[in-house]
Amino acid sequence: MGNDSAVAEKTTVSAENNTVNKLIEGLQDCIIGIDHVAIAVVDLAEAVDWYTNKLGFHLAEERETRGETTAMLSAVVTAGSAAVVLVQGTTPESNICKFIDHFGAGVHHVAFGVRDLDEAMERLMGSGGATDTPMIMDDGIRQAFLRRDPGSGVRVELIERTGGTFSDNTVQQLYQAFETNDLY
Repeated sequence: MGNDSAVAEKTTVSAENNTVNKLIEGLQDCIIGIDHVAIAVVDLAEAVDWYTNKLGFHLAEERETRGETTAMLSAVVTAGSAAVVLVQGTTPESNICKFIDHFGAGVHHVAFGVRDLDEAMERLMGSGGATDTPMIMDDGIRQAFLRRDPGSGVRVELIERTGGTFSDNTVQQLYQAFETNDLY
């Protein structure tokens, strides 16, 4: 009997590894680089100060985004081609505060730039992947957020930029999708 459970365990691990390998192979030639990393913070002003005054990043933008019942503050800091989005919840019920309560402050999501979001999504779905948000769109930018990796807690975003950048509209769409689906 012990051997049967060991074989079943190996089969389960093998199946999980095959799914992960299919996802990696499926998106490998679609990904063009890391677009940005989002970091959940407890104190946005303190985080901005650290990135700008200690690391030499440039503060590119700040915004407040409100959902139906909660809100978040965010700042984009850049250095060379590196972009970091710092996010802070404004109430304990906000998705950012829920994330920090569950995983601690740190990497909220990694956004991979893709050359063609439609193709990347088709490959992702064909290999068993899933999204947690609808496609978020505005002029020159399209984004989709994948299911969170249960092992690390990190969420992956796929983002296609054709001359567009974050806007109040895209950030609002994202925040509402997270709030509506109780995602964090």
